[in-house]
Amino acid sequence: MKKTLLVSAGALAFLANGAFAQDLLFPVGEGGFHWDSYAAFDAAYDLDGETLTVFGPWRGDDQVQVEAMLAYFEAATGATVVYSSSESYEQQIVIDLEGGSPANISVLPQPGLIGQLVAQGFVTPLPAGTAEWMTENYAAGPSWVSLGTYAGPDGTPAFYAFPYKADVKSLVWYSPENFEDAGYEVPATMEELLALNDQIVADGATPWCIGLGSGGATGWPATDWVEDLMLRTATPEQYDQWVTNEIPFTDPVVINAINEFGVFARNDAYVAGGAGAVATTDFRDSPKGLFASPPQCYMHHQASFIPAFFPDGTVVGQDADFFYFPAFAAMDLGTPVLGAGTLAFITKDSPAAQAFIAWLQTPIAHEVWMAQKGFLTPHTGVNTAMFSDPTLGKMNDILLNATTFRFDASDLMPGGVGAGSFWTGMVDFAGGKSAEDVAAEIQASWDALK
Repeated sequence: MKKTLLVSAGALAFLANGAFAQDLLFPVGEGGFHWDSYAAFDAAYDLDGETLTVFGPWRGDDQVQVEAMLAYFEAATGATVVYSSSESYEQQIVIDLEGGSPANISVLPQPGLIGQLVAQGFVTPLPAGTAEWMTENYAAGPSWVSLGTYAGPDGTPAFYAFPYKADVKSLVWYSPENFEDAGYEVPATMEELLALNDQIVADGATPWCIGLGSGGATGWPATDWVEDLMLRTATPEQYDQWVTNEIPFTDPVVINAINEFGVFARNDAYVAGGAGAVATTDFRDSPKGLFASPPQCYMHHQASFIPAFFPDGTVVGQDADFFYFPAFAAMDLGTPVLGAGTLAFITKDSPAAQAFIAWLQTPIAHEVWMAQKGFLTPHTGVNTAMFSDPTLGKMNDILLNATTFRFDASDLMPGGVGAGSFWTGMVDFAGGKSAEDVAAEIQASWDALK
């Protein structure tokens, strides 16, 4: 039976079925969660007897955490939620769709694949008003709407996929102790960052540790650099045109971004081990220079996952910290953020599927995962005090302060380019080949796919 939520004297009393109640990780009505959003949702939806199937990429700890969030949807609606995943989840979603047995809600971190499924008619547009809601309630809202908008089978664009659970890549990692000892301040603009590079060199030290090695995926860290620099030297519209090859890799704005990466990576004085070491240093080893004594470098550009490769015992927020990879003040492009994340979409429509999209609009659907770990959100209505980890809260502030968000470009490009010639081209560029020659080779590989 659906639970009844009573609100009186500012307190929430939960009259719950015992099985549901024991599944809820955080007691309803306690703490700084937006329980009012839960109460409103509870009052609006009664799905007793319905089942909602959700298929996504989250396994291990992530599966435990998403199921903790889904338990609140169950409790509010009375629906039964069945979550499943697979090691080969991308292929499994396609198999299920083609076989006529998809989940109600599917979740993927690959916008390109979602676009293909939309074009094939496998995805239902999101409910009317969802795009408008996101524009108003997500930081850099139009960016997220654009990310979830695809051309349908008839070529008409519509909002099909709801971005939920984001990742941030526009980060620079450093040792606060090293900065303090040297008298350096965190730069607020790209101009200040470039000046800091020169100051560190003048002091007889090295600004950066950069490594592109990653086995068969060698070169991918450089694509993040170029993407971040594209967002700081070109407009968001030009970035989008680059991703779709409406403007080619040989366009001056793309070549300029590659050369901007070269400012950091091809200067012997700027990189630990010299420019020649960039392509051969494993990306997992490259940040360790931050913690050497004396420091081998002072900064490292990498996404939020990199602390997993810091020396054992490193405490983020004390031994290591991060700052936003800044924008050029002179370019007037706001505060762009590069990242990635997952998107939820309807692959088997039902009242429960429609309700779930409304659920993702509630602050509580975000806060329950925020209060666990590994979750970031651009939802401006959440209580950021609910982050269990101050580091995640600080990363989320970068997301909330973004004026533009763009998804990792290489993940949006055809695999032969984004996970092929773009990677190898960046290795060649780090090795001394010109940006023009590298761009021409990458573009030729893209033309060959058409």
